[in-house]
Amino acid sequence: MNLADTLKTLDRPMISFEFFPPRTEKAAAGFEGTIETLAKLKPDVVNVTFGAGGSTREGSYQIVDMLKNRKGLNTVAYVAGYGLGPDDIAAVVQGYETLGIETLFVIRGDEPKGDDSFRPHPDSMAYASEMIGFIASQSSLCLGAAGYPEGHIDATSKDEDLKHLKTKVDKGAKYIVAQYVYDVNLFFDFVRRAREMGIEVPILPGIMPIYSEKLTRNLARICGASITEDIEKGLAALPPDDKQAVLDYGVQVATQQCREYLRRGVDGLHFYTMNRANTVVRVIEQLRQEGLLPSG
Repeated sequence: MNLADTLKTLDRPMISFEFFPPRTEKAAAGFEGTIETLAKLKPDVVNVTFGAGGSTREGSYQIVDMLKNRKGLNTVAYVAGYGLGPDDIAAVVQGYETLGIETLFVIRGDEPKGDDSFRPHPDSMAYASEMIGFIASQSSLCLGAAGYPEGHIDATSKDEDLKHLKTKVDKGAKYIVAQYVYDVNLFFDFVRRAREMGIEVPILPGIMPIYSEKLTRNLARICGASITEDIEKGLAALPPDDKQAVLDYGVQVATQQCREYLRRGVDGLHFYTMNRANTVVRVIEQLRQEGLLPSG
């Protein structure tokens, strides 16, 4: 079932996990164990990213095939089309259709880093909205789009960025996953502004737990996400170099975020797992114990 229809059939918030193709043999060795652990939580949807410029295309296909056809999970495939020509994008879509995928999450993506040989196709598409329009004209798959509560890092303003999001929906996006924020009020303000602009499709908040201080700061810099003053104080108060204390604090922060989201009536929660299991398991189990999510 595609993601939009899944949302319609559920009488509770949807739970969605995101993964990326492992980049090393060591990471690949532990990946299936992560999947086995998180699958026990019975997520409604799992998502697989797609590397810049198609750099993980084959790896993405393999992971999507494993999750959908071996594990039986409702799987969404990403398409990041930076630098890809129309024929390349059409081939990617066809490849996922062959695997039985019903939903694609479409983003522009970024230029591959560290690959001096990469050259964008002369007919590549500059915006995700163009890709969504192109794919919608070629396929009946359900398409999703990214939204940015704090504005895309390349956007000139939040208002301009929101106009681009409206174009994505007008071109065929059926749902939106919002980039993570650490201040939940930023998400709800984003939803309010989107609704005022006439965007009516479901909007899911992204959840990025704190896995390590270094990773949190690097991701925030890359994504343009702000770290709240409360989180800065919380991190500063932890024992130096205590990795477990950081993980425990990350569980605490993510659980509190999810409480707020669920109490204020979101359609679902989209977890960036970073191919790790323990934190997400602890958050979901705590929310279930509190009755904010039904038992698995």
